[in-house]
Amino acid sequence: MSVFRQPSVLGQTTRRRLVGVTAALSSATVETTAVGAWFVLVAVEARTLSTAMAGLGILFCGSLLRTGVFGVATSDLVDLLRPRRLLTTMVLTGSWIVWLLIAESVGGKRGVAVAGLSLALVLTGQFALERRIFHIDADDDRSASRSVPSPPGVVPAILVALGASALLATTWFTDWSFRTTLFTVEGTSLFVEFPAFYFGVFSFWLCSFIAQQRRLYRTLDP
Repeated sequence: MSVFRQPSVLGQTTRRRLVGVTAALSSATVETTAVGAWFVLVAVEARTLSTAMAGLGILFCGSLLRTGVFGVATSDLVDLLRPRRLLTTMVLTGSWIVWLLIAESVGGKRGVAVAGLSLALVLTGQFALERRIFHIDADDDRSASRSVPSPPGVVPAILVALGASALLATTWFTDWSFRTTLFTVEGTSLFVEFPAFYFGVFSFWLCSFIAQQRRLYRTLDP
């Protein structure tokens, strides 16, 4: 007995997976750039009112783009300035601010752990809120009174929190760096040095990519 699948079904599946991977890469890159730049301005460099305001603006714009990527990938929506969609951006922005405030208030390794747990809890809610709002808007108010199933966002939230904890830990508790020599000519060496902070940024990007890929896969292929 042979089982035949329609080519259109296979094409749609491949397209959804391609969209998911592309959107996950875009989301992770945008989020890492925004959070990393904000983190450098308010946590690595000397914090002033001007740097705090600049960092907040970068973080908000990055959060707006990150939620926009999710909206375009899952519902083909590009208008991000509706109040309900801005709400998801504000929650995402606030989650990072609360994360850093908790880490600094508690301090030490305990602060990193408590802040990471708090971030995971807030992001779980933000992911669910984001998916619900974009799906309601995509169905154009006809589905506003209908319950929208939301896949658990616990694992993606934990992954992002782990990446954020790695970023914070490499900044606070490590002072090593990786150095590699490219070449040596007549006693003169050219080398490249990577501080631990760079590995924290990469860890954050990797965790964010895996989290968004998992989240988008479950959304696009329920």
